[in-house]
Amino acid sequence: MASILAYTDPRLLTAEEFYQIDFGPDLKAELDNGYIRMMAGGSRDHARVQANIIIALGARLRGTGCRPYGSDMSVKPHDLSVRYPDVTVDCGTPADTGKDIRPNAPRVIFEVLSPSTRQLDLQVKKAEYRTIDSVDTIVFVDPEAETAMTSRRQGDDWIDTPLTPTDVVLESLGVTIPHAELFARD
Repeated sequence: MASILAYTDPRLLTAEEFYQIDFGPDLKAELDNGYIRMMAGGSRDHARVQANIIIALGARLRGTGCRPYGSDMSVKPHDLSVRYPDVTVDCGTPADTGKDIRPNAPRVIFEVLSPSTRQLDLQVKKAEYRTIDSVDTIVFVDPEAETAMTSRRQGDDWIDTPLTPTDVVLESLGVTIPHAELFARD
């Protein structure tokens, strides 16, 4: 008689378990609904736009109590996901956990789109980020098309702008990043 192997789903990893894993200095991963998703490095254009955003925000937010962080800062939309947005603006006091510093109150999240992550960013991550109470604006930036879109909380609703070549306006922070500065090449 042949034995039949029953397929069972692997146990899903929690965010707290994920934070305990040491991936080493050369590997980066996110927790995607209980599953580890390894992350590849970004392109030169991706890194340029990410740096432009951090530089623009750093100068404009100095002295406000808000601070931009790069992709080493995690956000936890729920117990089975840990994300590393390209840029996060935190207006709270960071909690030092020993392994990393997680924002208490991420207000604005930026994702720089790439062909391999575009759909994940615009669908899954966007939906997850909207569940974080402190987040009021999510910005998606496309370095190839030099366009940006915002998803902004308005009461209980979210208002999306289309991907267009325009300035990024962050109303809750009183900050505007001009299109030319966002995509600057020098």
